[in-house]
Amino acid sequence: MIEPAHPFLSIERQCDLLNLSHSSYYYTPQVVDELTLTLLRLIDEEYTRHPFIGTRRMTNYMNRLGYAVNRKRMQRLYQVAGIEAVYPKPKTTRSSPENRIYPYLLHHVDITHNNQVWSTDITYIRLKTGYLYLVAIIDWFSRYVLDWQLSTNLEADFCIETLERTLKKNTCEIFNSDQGSQFTSIDFTGCLLSHEIKISMDGRGRALDNIFVERLWRSVKYECIYLQDFYAVKEVTRALSNYFDYYNYRRPHQSLNYKTPAEIYFS
Repeated sequence: MIEPAHPFLSIERQCDLLNLSHSSYYYTPQVVDELTLTLLRLIDEEYTRHPFIGTRRMTNYMNRLGYAVNRKRMQRLYQVAGIEAVYPKPKTTRSSPENRIYPYLLHHVDITHNNQVWSTDITYIRLKTGYLYLVAIIDWFSRYVLDWQLSTNLEADFCIETLERTLKKNTCEIFNSDQGSQFTSIDFTGCLLSHEIKISMDGRGRALDNIFVERLWRSVKYECIYLQDFYAVKEVTRALSNYFDYYNYRRPHQSLNYKTPAEIYFS
């Protein structure tokens, strides 16, 4: 995918073209013991099926599978995976008290056209020997994935980079996210405000406020991530590049009258 000795493109430019953060290219997966990786895999799969499950019920689920895990360890594993049950909305991001929280603007709003509402979220992506995080921005009306990026950590930089790339191509009326620190950061919200975009944030405990991204994550995991084992960042990058191309241009959606997101977005 990336050629260190490319005659014309630097490594940084190649990373930009592949939606890969520069730090992720040089990332060597952390050595994590096999049991922890197994538990994280099981948590990820069960949580994707039932995102309302908190650590208490997940601990019971693991015990029933034969894994002697207590709740404290389960809480630590939830932190590693970047998830939190918020009855019932999954919460991949952590809030930051010093950042402004914007109200949810989409109650009783009819979604009638492209670029009316965009939204974003982060999800956990497992490697055979570690893990990554994926952010994506989606158009609500068409379900079109506008941009995405992988990161080795949950800092805000990769979310801001993805937003800036997306806004170079187009803009929207309302941008919706959860209340995580990545999306409430001054740099992230400032980027939206500088483009005169209204900011909307999910209410706590609201399962359906960002439902289109949650559906996207379920599709990504069941149709791509869970089908193979990934050992390196570049393998995940290649697989996701192929998947999002398929999702946008060749995968018909029942809710779109069996058209693809690209057919709706570019119509």
